[in-house]
Amino acid sequence: MADPRRRLRRKACDLRRGIAPQQRIAGAEALAARLLGLPFAPSAVRVAGYWAMDGEIALHAWQMRLPAEVTYCLPVLHEDQRLRFAPWRPGGSLTTNRFGIPEPAVPDDALLAPEAMDLVVVPLVAFDGACNRLGMGGGWYDRSFAFRGDRPAPPWLVGVGFSVQQVDEVPTEPWDVPLDAVCTERATHFREIPRE
Repeated sequence: MADPRRRLRRKACDLRRGIAPQQRIAGAEALAARLLGLPFAPSAVRVAGYWAMDGEIALHAWQMRLPAEVTYCLPVLHEDQRLRFAPWRPGGSLTTNRFGIPEPAVPDDALLAPEAMDLVVVPLVAFDGACNRLGMGGGWYDRSFAFRGDRPAPPWLVGVGFSVQQVDEVPTEPWDVPLDAVCTERATHFREIPRE
């Protein structure tokens, strides 16, 4: 019998790839409003997004609406198998990592540790109403934010995807790091209601 996470991953990836271009554009716009409306968004100064690939919901509409004082970062794969985050603006230099994903081309001393971030927007393949996330299977986000298992936010971890990626239940493993919230083009789901 095939691994249920692998089956779910394949099905959810097919669903998100099948979304029409017009729906993708509208979805990115609606997602931007949801992310900007998060109760902890106004206090986030160092935020991270991702470079959308393989049908992932795009973050450009959100990035372009962030306040001027916010430092927007993209993830960078690090040799210790954890992510680092590099400040980036449109037009900034990029290089391609081993998975073919663009990363900012910056010196190591410009990279920020996961612990230094205020808000991290995390791509996902599937999610459930309890804010459990199924990613691509590499474990990068789970390793990078394992410290959140015994420490409250920040950084706030917010998964994003299209509403069709929601499932009844994501099969979890002990090393999975739960999200604080999940935003889609249609709804915002919270693990717990954030305190003001």
